[in-house]
This record gives sequence, structure tokens and C-alpha cells, in this order.
Amino acid sequence: FWAFAWAGGQALARWILDQPETVAGKRVLDFAAGSGLVGVAAARAGAATVTCADIDPFCAAAVGLNAELNGVRIAFTSVDLLNADPPEVDVICAGDVCYEQPMAGRVLEWLRRARAGGTKVMIGDPHRTYFPRDGLTFVAEY
Repeated sequence: FWAFAWAGGQALARWILDQPETVAGKRVLDFAAGSGLVGVAAARAGAATVTCADIDPFCAAAVGLNAELNGVRIAFTSVDLLNADPPEVDVICAGDVCYEQPMAGRVLEWLRRARAGGTKVMIGDPHRTYFPRDGLTFVAEY
């Protein structure tokens, strides 16, 4: 999952780089980060802190290398964040989390809780089967 840039992550990264005010000076979580593409974009756009989270153990190495190559600092966690309340961050980016059920349902419920707690949530997805059609505000399509 970490070896290539998925479409939703590419869209989130592009959005963040084109609208840096979305993350500038903020605490950002790149959830299900894979290679850390979105986290790198957030760091380059001026995020105060960036944490990439992914349960795939290979992602830590990929995120570390990509951060180093891009000259940014990114923290990494392999903790399954879905087993707890959403962390206290300003922005959660979730790319490509709707490709299978029941994971999509579990992730979307967790993201709804984060949003209800005041966190800005941004989802990038190429309209996969389990991508919700309601309850979201579409801001861009690539």
C-alpha cells in the first residue's frame, strides 16, 4: 500500500499544495498514510506538525525516506488509531480509505467523531464503492 501514490492521496496532496492555508501553522494527521505523500505536502505547505499514521509496518520506512528526500520533519505512528478517540489535531487527512467494507465504515465513523470534536477532516477518494455520497462537501475534483 505504501509503494505507489494512490489517487485519493494525490488529490489531497495537490489540494494542500494549492491551498496551503488549509494546513499552515496547524497540527496535521495523515491517516492511513502509506508513503506519506499527503504528510509531505502538509509539511511543505507549512503545517506546524505532521504525523503520519499507518498500521503497515513498511510505511514507517517509506514515510521516513520520503520526508528526508523532501527535507521535512514528519512523525510516524503504527498504532491503530481507530481503537481510540481521534487525536487532538487541527486537520485529519484521509486518502483512499473507502476501498473495502467494513474498514470504510469504521474509518468514516471515526472521522465523523473527529469532525464532531472540531477537527477539520479532508477525504480524498476517486468515488470508490464505499465512498459516501452524502454528508460531505466537495471542494475539488481532479
